[in-house]
Amino acid sequence: MTDHEKVNILLVDDQPAKLLAYEVILKELGENLVFTASGREALEYLLRNEVAVILVDVCMPELDGFELAAMIREHPRFQNTAMIFISAIQVSDLDRLRGYAMGAVDYVPVPVIPEVLRAKIRVFAELYRKSRQLERFNAELENRVRARTAELQESNARLMESEQRRSLALAAGSMGSWDWDWVSGDCMWDAGQFRIFGVDPKNFVVTPASVQALLHPDDIDELRQAIAQFAKGARSYEVEFRINRPDGEIRWCVGTAAATTDKSGRVVRVSGVTVDITERKRAEERQTLLAREVDHRAKNALALAQSIVRLTRGETVKAYIRAVEGRISALARVHTILSLSSWQGAEIGKLVDEELAPYATGDQIALHGTDIRLQPATAQTLALALHELVTNSAKYGALSTRAGRLSLNWDIQDDILHMLWEEKDGPLVEKPATRGFGTRSVIASIESQLGGQAEFDWRSEGLICRLSVPLTPDVATPETGNRQTLAVNGNRLG
Repeated sequence: MTDHEKVNILLVDDQPAKLLAYEVILKELGENLVFTASGREALEYLLRNEVAVILVDVCMPELDGFELAAMIREHPRFQNTAMIFISAIQVSDLDRLRGYAMGAVDYVPVPVIPEVLRAKIRVFAELYRKSRQLERFNAELENRVRARTAELQESNARLMESEQRRSLALAAGSMGSWDWDWVSGDCMWDAGQFRIFGVDPKNFVVTPASVQALLHPDDIDELRQAIAQFAKGARSYEVEFRINRPDGEIRWCVGTAAATTDKSGRVVRVSGVTVDITERKRAEERQTLLAREVDHRAKNALALAQSIVRLTRGETVKAYIRAVEGRISALARVHTILSLSSWQGAEIGKLVDEELAPYATGDQIALHGTDIRLQPATAQTLALALHELVTNSAKYGALSTRAGRLSLNWDIQDDILHMLWEEKDGPLVEKPATRGFGTRSVIASIESQLGGQAEFDWRSEGLICRLSVPLTPDVATPETGNRQTLAVNGNRLG
């Protein structure tokens, strides 16, 4: 703000005649006069503009001068703005004290003496102008001080920056910093750098040869090329590389470096930071393996679904649809069980329970067996075999009548899962002349896919099916002697 720049003088009065009189009196000051007819209008103007002096009438409707002053003073921007009260009534000392408490700097009684009002306004306008100039001068002085301080600190800024990098590296735990004198060849490491490389700072001497001995052979050339770019004008680089710690552990790191040059543009120093990113790399590898595993499992599931569709037979379209839907549902149920275990395997009890529960009424089904976790492929194939058996029983066997009974027992012997499916008290059974699709499906699933054996005994009192499935120690975890009676469809059966 210059010495001749106009300032805003805000005039607040609900009577237009008074505002006109103030305009005539103050016009010769050459300032910017702003007229408002109410306290609310004055507040709206103040929120949008800077004001040097506020001339306000004490007696106004809705919002009087005291209330307006209190609201103005509550705003941080106007706590030092000069306010002059004009009062047409006799003002007592208490009123004056109240006005001063509200932030008034002066009182002007009515009738107004033009010369006195102009003098008061002129003083506060000049004071405002000088205050703004002083603020500007202070800001300029602060800028000059900052600039001068920066000049004084420039001589040792490189050392300070290097120290800051070392402090940050130590605080982060997985970072290290280094500094290399390009001219003399001297190199300095901080504690974080020694920790990342797995060497003892008391015994390890930092030299180009000793550092190169710790780098992975496949990454040395890339690091050399990155450093060589400094001599060609590059000022920074970032590269990932591996290190071989003395204890044999391989760690992944990312290195960033920046060059410092002299006035002629010649590189005189290179400083850098090393970050250990081994955990991030391992996480990326796990994610890649997971993606491959998901792809593998999806292909397996699609292959099973394709096999179901291709091999299913039906006398009618509806029968064919029901058969396919049933087998896909059986596959979906075991898939849910495997998903809950993150595809680590499926508990055989849960698998059997899921497949047989829809057909259990009362105490028709009894289950008894050893706790065991099946590998995913075995669980899927066994689920389809159990689906065929229980579907056939529900259509033609023991589960087709309320009097029928079904028992399923399993055990582990010499890493082989033995399952005994036994039906009784159902319709009279006759040995089929030819094997139906369900029987062929069970045999194919157990023998062809799992390398096991499926035997069917078509007794007149009920079917007996014996399944033998080879298991491996890493996927079969039987608990010897731990037998359990499982619940099917909410009923305890055994």
